[in-house]
Amino acid sequence: MVKLSGYKKVKAAVFISGTGSNLKSLIEFSKKKKSPISIDLIISNNPKAKGLKIGKMNKIKRKVYNFKKKYKIESQILYDLKKHQVKMICLAGFMKLLSRNFITKFKGKILNIHPSLLPKYKGLNTHQRALNNNEKYSGCTVHLVNSKLDSGKIVLQKKVKITKNETVKSLAKKVLVQEHKLYPKAILKVFNL
Repeated sequence: MVKLSGYKKVKAAVFISGTGSNLKSLIEFSKKKKSPISIDLIISNNPKAKGLKIGKMNKIKRKVYNFKKKYKIESQILYDLKKHQVKMICLAGFMKLLSRNFITKFKGKILNIHPSLLPKYKGLNTHQRALNNNEKYSGCTVHLVNSKLDSGKIVLQKKVKITKNETVKSLAKKVLVQEHKLYPKAILKVFNL
């Protein structure tokens, strides 16, 4: 786990692909006095990601990478992270898999949030799959990233009750509310705060 030295905030990068709602809640959290991180860089694989606008409004550096040549791009990203002295990565709706080599270089310092109670429903379409299986609960998980999809050590989870007339949309909305609360708590836990 990550250790905090003194009271200086650890520089973090958030990787996004979409709307950036978790990014927004992480930015708000990072501005609080008790937060151990500052968000210094936003990285996206999608130039149209709405989250980039959130970054711009908060005057955070943003970079967009084309992942067609993954390994070449990853070494560029690692270079940029080093340049910005980033010590922690938060994946927030980032729809690309990072290579084992990349993850090894940032070992134990990459977090991801996933919209299910892992180890159940790794990957995509989590809400649909939970409903198809008549689950009574779903939820979200913050975990450390390893080289297997959604398989790293679980940091924190939050359960959400699935109601009788639940739809994919209503469940997604319910889970997202909890994601915004869970991610900051998980970061505090990682820093043993």
